[in-house]
Amino acid sequence: MKGRRVTRRIEVFGRVQGVGFRPWVHRAATGLGLDGWVRNVDGHVELAAAGSPGALDELVLRLRGHPPPLAVVRRVRVTDFPGEETPAGSGFAVVPSRADPAAAPREIPPDAAVCDACLRELLDPHDRRHRHPFINCTDCGPRATIVEDLPYDRERTTMRRFPLCPACAAEYADPGDRRFHAEPLACPACGPRLAWDGLTGEEALRAAVEAVANGGIVAVKGLGGYQLVCDATDPAAVAALRQRKRRPAKPFAVMARDLDAVRRLAYVGRTEEAVLTSPQRPVVLLRARRAGTPVTPQVRPGTGRVGLFLPTTGLHHLLLRALDRPLVVTSGNRADEPIATDDTEARRVLGAVADGFLTHDRPVRARYDDSVVHVVRRDVLVLRRARGYAPAPLVLPVPAPLPLVGAGAQLKHAFALAEHGRAHLAAHTGDLADAATYDAFEASYAHLSRLTGIVPRVAAHDLHPGYLSTQWARAGPFERRVPVQHHHAHVAAVAAEHGLTGPFVGVAYDGLGVGDDGTLWGGEVLAADLTGYRRVGRFARAPLPGGEAAVRHPARMALGYLFGAEPLGAPPPAPWLTRPFTDRLDPHLTPLVRAVVERRVNCPPASSAGRLFDAAASLLGLGDTVSYEGQAAVALESAAGGLRAGALPWRLVRVDGLWVYDPSTTLTALLEGLVDGTPVPRLAAAFHTAVAEVTAALVERAVADGAPPTVCLGGGCFQNRRLLTDVRRLLRAQGLRVLTGRAVPVNDGGIGYGQAAVASALLAEDRKG
Repeated sequence: MKGRRVTRRIEVFGRVQGVGFRPWVHRAATGLGLDGWVRNVDGHVELAAAGSPGALDELVLRLRGHPPPLAVVRRVRVTDFPGEETPAGSGFAVVPSRADPAAAPREIPPDAAVCDACLRELLDPHDRRHRHPFINCTDCGPRATIVEDLPYDRERTTMRRFPLCPACAAEYADPGDRRFHAEPLACPACGPRLAWDGLTGEEALRAAVEAVANGGIVAVKGLGGYQLVCDATDPAAVAALRQRKRRPAKPFAVMARDLDAVRRLAYVGRTEEAVLTSPQRPVVLLRARRAGTPVTPQVRPGTGRVGLFLPTTGLHHLLLRALDRPLVVTSGNRADEPIATDDTEARRVLGAVADGFLTHDRPVRARYDDSVVHVVRRDVLVLRRARGYAPAPLVLPVPAPLPLVGAGAQLKHAFALAEHGRAHLAAHTGDLADAATYDAFEASYAHLSRLTGIVPRVAAHDLHPGYLSTQWARAGPFERRVPVQHHHAHVAAVAAEHGLTGPFVGVAYDGLGVGDDGTLWGGEVLAADLTGYRRVGRFARAPLPGGEAAVRHPARMALGYLFGAEPLGAPPPAPWLTRPFTDRLDPHLTPLVRAVVERRVNCPPASSAGRLFDAAASLLGLGDTVSYEGQAAVALESAAGGLRAGALPWRLVRVDGLWVYDPSTTLTALLEGLVDGTPVPRLAAAFHTAVAEVTAALVERAVADGAPPTVCLGGGCFQNRRLLTDVRRLLRAQGLRVLTGRAVPVNDGGIGYGQAAVASALLAEDRKG
């Protein structure tokens, strides 16, 4: 008697397109003796499988528990499929994709670095893909940067311009091959070709290698746009890159050939090793070795950390092996501009920066910078979410009742598209400072909206009317707009990432954001949930002499604290303490700042933790002027190093129902330490300890007043490893649960996601009411 035979329809939702899922299903089903088919359906994968109930149950178990390496299975739906007649022994097939206009939001797979199997082929002289710069398979290669439409098939990617040769076509059609339905599939005979000033292929690569070896700067067309490459061991080359790129001090990322090369440059822990070699291949901030490293110090001025990453593509592997030295690999742009993606645009924008262009004929469909992470106590924390991570969706703990967009902030801009229980956080755009970056944002929004199928009806935005993202949201064709306070968005992003729907204490430390009272905030303790917040603590206010000029010139900020800090009972530092600081400044600056502070002319007050760090750095002689946001704070953290030091004095006072940190006592002690000859590193460490203790005390008072025992730490100041580590330790000692951003940046790169989480919760609450 024949065994019972059934047919089931299986739908798999998640990151299941562009990750080798259909070939994997084909192999699994064939191995289990099942008949049927599998296909892409817009944002998910659909199967009809026929066979014994036991074999079908086993297939579902494998789908849920053991998908291919790049896949993320979020849900599997199984239903009987009595109408599907699949004859026994007919086999299992991959069939053409089907569009479904009513499909849920679709996931776009991020790019993945070259896998080990492809790397072996790249380096094998007997393999037909030996030294093919664009090598890939179903487990690796470009995805988000080449997709033009969904369902994800070759004809809907930029690879449609490259017809497969017979050998590649055979691999593409062979279910037993690693490249079965690998959409970016190519080989030297049919794939993209390198080019350099009239040269192609290997000759083009050799010309680029020679240019870098001779101290030149080369613009290389990468996965998500152009990159600027030079010899990281050559001080003259790095100095030239800084001058031409207009980036005088911000550290450059360095690409190393392999893990052994990374270890020669920095200290690498097990978690850091795992993330360095992950398919995402982000830049990882590591503690730099002080001696014996060939990399010039000009790569990382003012910091003890170096951003290192491993080759992401076959082309990067070939460059690193040919040059056999670490390379600066940085964004192909000039300061504050978007990365160049179009070949003509690249030559126009980078013509005065690069000495040559190593390009190719595969278009870049979407702009993606390199992601940046660091590891803190074995936690991998994303600082810049881009290639390898974006635009993979994140969970929304309160599903969005209407499709919406979180427009993001101004700095480190990244918007978020949300519908139902998912939010797609777009790749890092940069600072929305000019028309070029704004155009890049609009292009990215249009592209991601079309791919995901999310057409927002609601826009959530910052309170700051001057942000280009706010202006975009207010001018757009939306049915409703939801203003979200900047620091509420910071802590809501942390809460949402960790699935919180109930109340929590939010600690938001950053540079500046408009508060709900119209003043500038930045050192805030909030009793909050996703729908709202109550301010329960803050830092004292100090004027920003000259407004934005104080952000670019920490010396102005220091003078603002010395001459105009919010009077909370502590006396200002005596003149004999401040004189050594003011005497080393431009003689015209001190009287000018004193005058504008006393007259309150263009001196907006701010309760900012970030600006306090700037002031402390300037007082310690670590930076009176900065060329990038956060530079002074980075120098302060670097000066503190690993020193442990008791806290500088601090005090809290009660003002209008809030607990307020008065830093005057702390800054006075800082100046006293300088006069007494205390080493700057010890004072920097003691300052960090003081801010950590202040934070713990503010939270302790909030909890004592009835706030919940869960704390979310958000805002750019918590990129500071020392501050984050000390604050977490002190709060956990109080028995509190402490959360911070992991997949979502704690800096302004997470604001769009936080806005989406708040707007979703508010819309859901409205529907209940």
